[in-house]
Amino acid sequence: MSAGGVQFSRDPLNLKNKYSRKYEGSINDKAIGVQPSENGGVTLLTKKANKSNKPASAYQSTTFGPSTSTRKTYRAIANSTAKRSCRADLRADAIARASAIRKSQKPVKEDRPVKLRGVKAKKAAEA
Repeated sequence: MSAGGVQFSRDPLNLKNKYSRKYEGSINDKAIGVQPSENGGVTLLTKKANKSNKPASAYQSTTFGPSTSTRKTYRAIANSTAKRSCRADLRADAIARASAIRKSQKPVKEDRPVKLRGVKAKKAAEA
């Protein structure tokens, strides 16, 4: 069974996890990646364009802990990608991915009990 004709990628520098030249970080000189960190925060991975011939030192990572505010995290991601003159559409995708990761790390709230409204509902609950 296919995934509707979509091929997925496991590259950590791929923001959409979609296998295409536009999003592949291993192919492009300047690439951005956002991953969840072990302690509950977000890790920003960037690829340095001037270190393409030295793979061991080509990657730089910045970790934003779980106590860092989300706005501060998103602003830091936007600023660091803008200073490296990365593509603006990848910048928006990086912030969206960080937002999705932070949202998935929050605990799920329990549903509130439904309030009874109206005279007939309150009478039915009493009986």
